[in-house]
This record gives sequence, C-alpha cells and structure tokens, in this order.
Amino acid sequence: QLQLVESGGGLVQPGGSLRLSCAASEFTLDYYAIGWFRQAPGKEREGVSCISSSGGDTNYADSVKGRFTISRDNDKNTVDLQMNTLKPKDTAVYYCAAKRGDCSYYIDEYDYWGQGTQVTVSS
Repeated sequence: QLQLVESGGGLVQPGGSLRLSCAASEFTLDYYAIGWFRQAPGKEREGVSCISSSGGDTNYADSVKGRFTISRDNDKNTVDLQMNTLKPKDTAVYYCAAKRGDCSYYIDEYDYWGQGTQVTVSS
C-alpha cells in the first residue's frame, strides 16, 4: 500500500512556528499535486494548502494565507508546510495527500493519504 507519512507536529505556544513534512514510501511524489488538510475535533476536514507537481503553483486557504508556506523538494521526495504565527484555532490533526492533476481541496480527488500529525497551539 503506497503511503504518505507526516512528521513535525507537536505542541507550540501561540505565535510560534512548526514545520511539517510529508514523505512518501515506495513511490515518487514528482507527478502528484500535494495537499495539506487539517481536521479539528468535531469539525470537517478542510484544505489548508496545495502545491502542484512542478511546484510552480501554490494555493492557500484564506485562514492561513501569509502565515503558512508550502514547498516541495522532489530530490528528497518531500513536501513541507512551514507554519508561522500559529494561533489556537490552528490546532488540528494535519494530513498530507497526493493526487494526479491540478491542485484542489476536493478530498475525494486525492488518491493517497497520510495518517496525520497532531498540531496543538496552546499556552
């Protein structure tokens, strides 16, 4: 089973930063758009950011625009999400996912998902 693995989550104070990483096992991410999603308790999973297969196109949800930056390193087969100026409302389990084609936030379009990494923003 092809799988993605997220890392980098943890507990951080408001205003702090975390860097999440998404790595693939047994396949290359080169041909996939990668999306980051998050799900807070009692809420639906929502799209946070997406990067095209080439890295030339990026997209951010309004709630994270200007604070989060997505990037990819196809040589290392990873996609990172740099999260700055974190707020308590950013607390959620963060997932990365891979899809063919263009970026989108439609969950059903994604073929592969990671297990998620917990991000908690609290003082």
